[in-house]
Amino acid sequence: MIDIILKYFPNLSVEQQQQITALDALYRDWNAKINVISRKDIDNLYEHHVLHSMAIARMVNFRPGTTILDFGTGGGFPGIPLAILFPDCQFKLIDGTGKKIRVAQEVCNAINLNNCQPEHLRGEDEKGRYDFIVSRAVMPLPDLVKIVRKNIRRESRNALPNGILCLKGGNVEGELQPFRKIAETAHLSQWFSEEWFHEKHVIYLPL
Repeated sequence: MIDIILKYFPNLSVEQQQQITALDALYRDWNAKINVISRKDIDNLYEHHVLHSMAIARMVNFRPGTTILDFGTGGGFPGIPLAILFPDCQFKLIDGTGKKIRVAQEVCNAINLNNCQPEHLRGEDEKGRYDFIVSRAVMPLPDLVKIVRKNIRRESRNALPNGILCLKGGNVEGELQPFRKIAETAHLSQWFSEEWFHEKHVIYLPL
């Protein structure tokens, strides 16, 4: 099942591989109780959710000590796969829907993912400061920027200056318009050959 992950991330440790392998049964079990992934899509967990989340790691290799806020994480994407990939970084996962955060918390507990802190919280109420904000198609970029600008730390510690890393699908030209001079867009098809990634992007916005 996790072959598609190992195809693109072949250097995972045994522990990382075990954590990723465990996600399938965990999400199937929780999804039957609390719908965090479309029922039709659960069979595509590794391609459409885990690998999709890990695309952010192709844009930036977070240095140890980096802090990341996953805004609108739902059941834990992209935060949980990224926290598995970067065990020396700290992730906070927030969502306004309590039952979804419960799923993320239970998954973290089950795989001993200690660098990941899910919390039931609206973005407007998050007070902390982070190196990066990550999100997956939560809301239009201009709306996201308004909410999270306050949460980005000034001093950068990575090769990429601090900012937002956002996974999006389809046509993003409209929402990029206000940021066209500073935003960078990468097509996921340059990294992943599966057809599903052809219309998918990661947008980086330094703030």
